[in-house]
Amino acid sequence: MVILDEPFASEPLLAWLEGSQHPVLANAFAEEVVSSGKARLRLIDDGEAARRADAGERIYTCTENALAWILDNSSNEGLKGAITLFKDKGLMRERLSALSDGFYFKRLRRDELEAVDAASLPLPVVLKPNVGFCSMGVYVVDSQRAWDEALADIAREEGTWHAMYPESVVDSDEYLIEGYIEGPEYAVDAYYDEVGDPHILNIWRHDFASAEDTSDRLYQSSKQVVDETFSELEGWLADVNGIVGARGFCVHVELRRTESGIIPIEFNPLRFAGLGGTDMAYYGCGYRTYELYLEDIPLDLREVYKAHPEDVYSMSLLGRAGVGAFDYDRFEAQFSDVLEMVRYDVDKTGSYGFLFLRTPVDDESERAFVLTADLADYLS
Repeated sequence: MVILDEPFASEPLLAWLEGSQHPVLANAFAEEVVSSGKARLRLIDDGEAARRADAGERIYTCTENALAWILDNSSNEGLKGAITLFKDKGLMRERLSALSDGFYFKRLRRDELEAVDAASLPLPVVLKPNVGFCSMGVYVVDSQRAWDEALADIAREEGTWHAMYPESVVDSDEYLIEGYIEGPEYAVDAYYDEVGDPHILNIWRHDFASAEDTSDRLYQSSKQVVDETFSELEGWLADVNGIVGARGFCVHVELRRTESGIIPIEFNPLRFAGLGGTDMAYYGCGYRTYELYLEDIPLDLREVYKAHPEDVYSMSLLGRAGVGAFDYDRFEAQFSDVLEMVRYDVDKTGSYGFLFLRTPVDDESERAFVLTADLADYLS
């Protein structure tokens, strides 16, 4: 079963749902998709959807806005418990502490942040909402000044976050302070089958322009990225589920690989990379992650990338950079092989779109450009 909701459902997902006639919850978003002619969907009502969820059927959502419906309508306590645990960063830190022994984290209410003396923290630290989405409300803090600037930005932006997403997706009433994790960051699309074994469908390395950068500007995957991480990530995901016990459940995970092991950043339940990011697999390598998960189709990710040894597949979330219209055509002209430029309503998502890009493994120039480009230069 699939639950669609605001702010976005990708064209590859809608096309597959129309062709497969996989059941879709008949909420307002899905009904608008049908009435507008975007896709002919097989809609099911709340009662049938709840029965499917209660029976343990695999569920995929294109947005965490859909989680509230599951929590409110399903009596499947295993499903609801996994959602709650994965979405609550602080709770996950506590449950998985044995896998990252000694890692610093602290939970605070929003109204407690002002009283924090940054000098008392093991700087640098990361400050972020305990329940969050993408990089909203995430700050790297290395001084009292940086702490004060982060709180000022939260005060300016939290109203916008609440306007775009429900509390089940972004909740700024509680924050998490974490030790800054040294080491490369990765994002993983994976699912646990009915016996709890992990299956990895996407791996990206998340690159940053600087230590202070928290954007989603550049994720890249290649044969090298997959080969050097797959076995370690598969084993770690199995260890995680030895504690969590999820079954028939998909998740998008962000993590860092350190000298002492893997440290999780966050788990995003019942979805893959957000705002259609998981479609990098489709645009680059021709498979739909949600189809494999929902239809229980096996995939060997290492074999997939073995066929593309000279290519790097990248995706870039283009965050809002100011006031004005974004010139997509001028921006796309900077690249030699744009697989897709998905355009968003920036007021609904906070981003202009998702760029999907193919570049040669031995030429980093275009990837370096997308990582550091000033998007304000493309506003008119």
